Amino acid sequence: MSVDSIRRERRALSARLRDAPAAEVLALADSLVPERRWFAYELVYHHPAARSALDLAWVERLGRDLADWGAVDAFGRYIAGPAWRRGLIGDAAVHGWAESEDRWWRRAALVATVPLNLRAAGGTGDTERTLAVCAQLAADHDDMVVKALSWALRELIVWDPEAVRSFLAGHDLAPRVRREVTTKLETGRKR
Repeated sequence: MSVDSIRRERRALSARLRDAPAAEVLALADSLVPERRWFAYELVYHHPAARSALDLAWVERLGRDLADWGAVDAFGRYIAGPAWRRGLIGDAAVHGWAESEDRWWRRAALVATVPLNLRAAGGTGDTERTLAVCAQLAADHDDMVVKALSWALRELIVWDPEAVRSFLAGHDLAPRVRREVTTKLETGRKR
């Protein structure tokens, strides 16, 4: 199925579930993970009551068995990041993920910062929380973590380019992070 057809299917289901209780939508999303993870995450994200009912137990349950960048990015963008931004999960949870031995949870911690800073996701800029997670993972050279670190810093540039410049100056970062973030600072583009 194409992304467009999957999105049409999700929109139709969201319309049918508009007035459904949060618990019902969360249970449905839970049943869809991991086979239709992205669909499940969008279903929760687009149901205000379900999105508001997220807590750490639900967030981590929906994040079970993360095993690839696409799953992690959807999880961070639609579930973990918005829950964190809204105060439904605490900083300690995200910092705990950053300390995980599992590369996917470390990446999830960084991707969870993206909705803090992405205007399209309701972000209004959160330098302190973003850089705290970035600092935890600055020395991590796993490629999946490096790419997420670059993304997290690039999203923050919109709100606080000087803090990002200071972060670059104060950390020994992977060359990819330094290159992509510096390019974004200088040109406004990733490449």
